[in-house]
Amino acid sequence: MTVPLDPPAPEQPAPEHPATLRELIAAGDWARARVSAREEQATLDLQEALDAALDFRDELRARRYPAVRRALAELTRLLPLLTGEDGAALRRAMDPQALEAAVAALDAAQKITDPDELASALGGALALNATRAEALNQQGVLLAVAGDEDRARQALEAALEADPGHYRALTNLGNLDMEAGRYAQAEAIYRRVLLLNPDYDGGHHNLGVALRRQGRIAEGVRSIRQGQRLSLKRSRNDTDAEMKEQFARSPGMRNLRWLLLAVVALILFLALRGGG
Repeated sequence: MTVPLDPPAPEQPAPEHPATLRELIAAGDWARARVSAREEQATLDLQEALDAALDFRDELRARRYPAVRRALAELTRLLPLLTGEDGAALRRAMDPQALEAAVAALDAAQKITDPDELASALGGALALNATRAEALNQQGVLLAVAGDEDRARQALEAALEADPGHYRALTNLGNLDMEAGRYAQAEAIYRRVLLLNPDYDGGHHNLGVALRRQGRIAEGVRSIRQGQRLSLKRSRNDTDAEMKEQFARSPGMRNLRWLLLAVVALILFLALRGGG
């Protein structure tokens, strides 16, 4: 079986009382958990750890791995400081060592072109609630490229079951409809994508293509141009993030940075001295 699609553990019935902070953490509902922690005036360490967990989820949805690793590093720093049952629940939900391995596998797996090899490489990521949706999304994309629409759809729908807000997985479902010539269905899905993330460049671009293929040229051009603007902005931000990560990881790059700063300072000094 190429795609291990064992469903996640079934959700527990919704409690009659409002969900506690610990229940929200166990469910991976980071946005509501963060609000609850602030309302309950939880410790600052716990609030910051929940911020990092939310950042981890959002950056993984966006496939921004430098930012994912920064969020995970912040979680790794904060988790040992947490106390009480809520802190213990967060440590169970976000094990830094397991997540680090899963993130590394997801990042490296972008270069894999064989579905069987990808399924094997992503076994650890599929086993974790925090990374399962992205692992399934990657499998769905590769199966779609291989022309296996049925299994691609199965994987992408499973990704959305694991994380209903995973807008890239939803986009890829729309792409299946687009490739099959179901342009109106694809349009409807892309509009759902933009409700989840109005700033997603891929959603605007793909919506524009779907509109143009239905003969709505002016609408399509506007949407494609919006996607291009957002894509340029994202590209700049991603490049900055990658450069910062390289500087942080490499002593040589850090030394080069200080050397460049020293050269700039010397040039300014000589210019001021000459002006005097």
